[in-house]
Amino acid sequence: MSGFGPDMPAFSELAPGIRRLVAPNPSMMTGPGTNTYLLGTREVAVLDPGPVIDRHLDAIIETAGDAIRWVLVTHTHPDHSPAAAELARRTGAELLGRPAPDGPHQDATFLPDRVLVDGDRLVIDDAEIEVIQTPGHASNHLCYRHLERNWIFTGDHVVDGSTVVIDPPDGSMSDYLDSLARLKALEPVALVPGHGDLINDPIRIIDWIIEHRLQREAKVAFALNANPGLTPMELVPHVYRDVDRKLYAWAERSLLAHLVKLEEDGRALRRGDSWRGIQTS
Repeated sequence: MSGFGPDMPAFSELAPGIRRLVAPNPSMMTGPGTNTYLLGTREVAVLDPGPVIDRHLDAIIETAGDAIRWVLVTHTHPDHSPAAAELARRTGAELLGRPAPDGPHQDATFLPDRVLVDGDRLVIDDAEIEVIQTPGHASNHLCYRHLERNWIFTGDHVVDGSTVVIDPPDGSMSDYLDSLARLKALEPVALVPGHGDLINDPIRIIDWIIEHRLQREAKVAFALNANPGLTPMELVPHVYRDVDRKLYAWAERSLLAHLVKLEEDGRALRRGDSWRGIQTS
């Protein structure tokens, strides 16, 4: 996990028909804040309206006027989707996305009018948006691909300036890596993240994230074999020596995701809360 870049302006036009408003919820985990995107001008889809912050909702409506027809979300974490229901109530827009799974850190208020699946398409003005199911960071995570530009709106699947937490049981490292490979195969021109700025070198960034995760997995496997019988939190200092101790609680969640993947791959064994490695030939 690394730090975000400098603060971005609250409003910017990234391309004709693609505008960004940054929600005023900056933090260690959200960087400058959650990016809300307005897609289209004659008819507008609002992507990830963020948490319920009245001045942000007012800014969305003031910017889009009465053209809002849809509210899309990438996933139902509390920094991305809670404002969707209120925005739909104020504008009459249709809610699109996938319902919240059970568990903590989920926005149960998001109840989509239309449940999106992989390959669905939405026409906004003259642009076509394709839905890509990308589980990993969250089991219900979606990315949205602007087909004409081949830009992919990535939510928290890829963010600018930081890696993301994979938090089991809803988060899955295996699914995350598979979803990254799928995005790479689409050869996007740019990634448009849920936090931070536009990513203009997407293949390099995706390759870096995959390599970073695999290097971390190797450290986990080595630590398991060298220190059998430890719990995930006891393993954190062995694996995340490059991470501030204040972030150990979050590091433990991603470390657990690596352990689960190693277990799925037949390379780790769980006994209660403790883990040990399985040597493979």
